[in-house]
Amino acid sequence: MGELDPDCVFCKIIRKEIPSVAVFEDEELFCFQDANPQAPTHLLLIPKRHVTGIDVATWKDADWLGRMLALVPSLAARTGIRKEGYRVVVNSGRAGGQTVFHLHLHLLGGRNMTWPPG
Repeated sequence: MGELDPDCVFCKIIRKEIPSVAVFEDEELFCFQDANPQAPTHLLLIPKRHVTGIDVATWKDADWLGRMLALVPSLAARTGIRKEGYRVVVNSGRAGGQTVFHLHLHLLGGRNMTWPPG
């Protein structure tokens, strides 16, 4: 799919240099359990190429970005949170709460979510 950043923690997870608990993997996307979960179910879904964040996405990325979102219901079903409900989050930039600058989608569930979230 593209280049990986040698210093990015998520790229290291994709390359299996850092262990993770994989939930889903295909040619373009990788999903794994968050090492610091904020809910009973907390998954991270990432592209298998280094994309710094949603703010750099363009129309050329629409196919794989659409696949990311379309994958969410099956991941929620697989982890048992689809029926009760779940939250999907994408943080953008430091002020938006992004701490790892590799695009990632959080899938959280297994408890009641509150609002506002942060």
